[in-house]
Amino acid sequence: MDTLSIIKALSNETRIRILEWLKEPERHFGPQSHMPADCDFQGGICVGAIADKSGLAQSVISGYLVKMQRAGLLESRRHCQWTYYRRDEDGIRQFIAQLQDRL
Repeated sequence: MDTLSIIKALSNETRIRILEWLKEPERHFGPQSHMPADCDFQGGICVGAIADKSGLAQSVISGYLVKMQRAGLLESRRHCQWTYYRRDEDGIRQFIAQLQDRL
């Protein structure tokens, strides 16, 4: 995990808001109707729903989500034509621990 990559990923207010929204997805997003009931990716939110909430184009949000995933803040799962994202709580904890060690 690269601390600088995470800090860069967090240097955008919309990306921070996305992390906040994904902390409580049931509060911020409606049911994910495309996700199969037996899917083991609970809490995952479709890119389109995140784009709608943010008011930004889906292509912009997709880029933000990929950057956050590469930094270790999110994880994703693809189902048919939809991609779902959720927080990577282990990655977030590791980042916090690394940051505390450095400061």
